[in-house]
Amino acid sequence: MSTREITYAQAVKEAMSEEMRRDPDVFFMGEDIGVYCGAFGVSAGMLEEFGPERIRDTPISENGFVGAAIGAAITGSRPIVELMFSDFMSVCFDHILNQAPKMRYMFGGKVKVPMVLRTASGGGTGAAAQHSQSLETIYAHIPGWKVVVPSTPYDAKGLLKTAIRDDNPVIFLEQKLLYRTKGDVPEEEYTIPFGNADIKRVGADCTIITYGRMVHLCMDAAARLAEAGIEVEVVDIRTLVPLDTEALIESVKKTKHCVIVHEAVKYAGFGGELAAVINESDAFYYLDAPIKRLGALYTPIPFNPVLEKNCFPTVDGIIAAVRESLS
Repeated sequence: MSTREITYAQAVKEAMSEEMRRDPDVFFMGEDIGVYCGAFGVSAGMLEEFGPERIRDTPISENGFVGAAIGAAITGSRPIVELMFSDFMSVCFDHILNQAPKMRYMFGGKVKVPMVLRTASGGGTGAAAQHSQSLETIYAHIPGWKVVVPSTPYDAKGLLKTAIRDDNPVIFLEQKLLYRTKGDVPEEEYTIPFGNADIKRVGADCTIITYGRMVHLCMDAAARLAEAGIEVEVVDIRTLVPLDTEALIESVKKTKHCVIVHEAVKYAGFGGELAAVINESDAFYYLDAPIKRLGALYTPIPFNPVLEKNCFPTVDGIIAAVRESLS
């Protein structure tokens, strides 16, 4: 495939635009996504191309427009919904918990809910405690949702196209600090199936399991460790639901050491589930050291940039965890 380098934000926009051209049932709705182009500029130019019927600016009422999207989905449309910040899902939590993920099951499969809930997740921008959370563990805990956290422009485009075509509701989490990152993306059509982890770096000494923004920190840590002769395998799970358990198990069986890293709070975070997958498989018998987990501190995210930076895992912290596992 021929490729070109584009940003993560451009990859998201391309996925939406291409799917809207392909399928007239797809439309896009959310706060300030039209003239303003969204809080992070993702939808620039889409209003001009598709018009106000398919690029629908909504009132500041997440409960209202997420509910409207569910109604549109079960009656034949394929809405893409943007929430400015993932924290705002709390405003429409009944729809998140009781409506979108349960309808297909409760109607015996006669109703489909083909909607994508896109939202900006995570910290690092000085947006403070109510606009900086990583809440993916909550969504993964609710049966019926598919939960996606892409780390690169390539993954963002391919996974979003898959999400839009899915007949089930998908929560698509875009970590804010990734929007301006760049990567190679094919010019040709492609999709990425859910439930397929990606080995971002091959190694034999220790497995790092991660996703989203932390993939980039783990890759930096792996490069520095390689200078000291330690070869780390970085596994990007990409989708929390469905989860590629086989890839995790096989990697740990090969390296015999495991470090799990995510931006979300460590306490009760998704890393606990990932560790359980390994501990409850035959990979447990291959481990030469206990699994180590790194995540954010158990605190609201501070506004102060120095305090905020120290809430999250760092490259130095990841290196230290790998070294401790191998010691």
